[in-house]
Amino acid sequence: MGVGPLCRLFGKSRQAYYDHLRHYSRQEEQEEIVIEMVHQVRRELPGLGGHKLYKCLYTPFQSHGIKIGRDKLYTILGKHKLLIDRKRRSPRTTQSNHWFRRYPNLIKEMEIVRSNQLWVSDITYICIGYDFNYLSLITDAYSRKIMGYCLHSYLNAQGSVNALKMALKDRNSEAPLIHHSDRGVQYCSYDYTSLLRNNDISISMTENGEAYENPIAERINGILKTEFKLNRVFQSRTQAMLEVTKSIESYNHLRPHMSCNYLTPTVAHTTKEPLIKRWKNCRKKYKRTNKKLLTL
Repeated sequence: MGVGPLCRLFGKSRQAYYDHLRHYSRQEEQEEIVIEMVHQVRRELPGLGGHKLYKCLYTPFQSHGIKIGRDKLYTILGKHKLLIDRKRRSPRTTQSNHWFRRYPNLIKEMEIVRSNQLWVSDITYICIGYDFNYLSLITDAYSRKIMGYCLHSYLNAQGSVNALKMALKDRNSEAPLIHHSDRGVQYCSYDYTSLLRNNDISISMTENGEAYENPIAERINGILKTEFKLNRVFQSRTQAMLEVTKSIESYNHLRPHMSCNYLTPTVAHTTKEPLIKRWKNCRKKYKRTNKKLLTL
């Protein structure tokens, strides 16, 4: 049966049929361009989720005349199996059974309004072969910039001290600063607390060692593990160190942060304008939408 009889059978004209073919061809071509753009971003930010991916690609989409919304992008990502599967692993990295002094929590109900007001620290694990190494991180709570880091083989104080020394080199401010961490032996050790006091940094610690008492530090761990794939098994310490360095550089300089008005942490760290926390607006919008659905 030819095209004409088929079109008449379904009540369509031949022109409508060929218009549909051209439209479908344009859609396929546009989808291929979108996928290539996604791959380009994911080469540097391999675990970037759909929401931030859309923000990164919004301007390139416009320059290519591509008109798609966030939901359409999610559909394309799902079709091509490019949605991110979130996984969590949480081995224990805190050794709080020690005789060193424990400091009080100074940041309860604290309003964070500038960079270098509050640094948060934590340690996460990195798998190398059948063994673990440990990654000490220090993050600015306002800009979410990773100020210092160190990959170390043993769960002792020296790795955390090295991360702190790196952060101090990048401080560039004499304003009052608080350092917040859990009560692990690394952060309570004499070497670590002495370095903080010698640099006029107030010491704050969690009360119970729960994740909710240091949420920003825990969140940074999760981003590095899930979005930058640091949760995989590395073949050597050299490979792990290269990937850690690359991931943190990409995180600081390339990844837009919803808590920083979609600025990268490096830009947010030096901006003079107040930062708008976009994730709150998204959650409120989500709750409003679901509330409306429940009342329908």
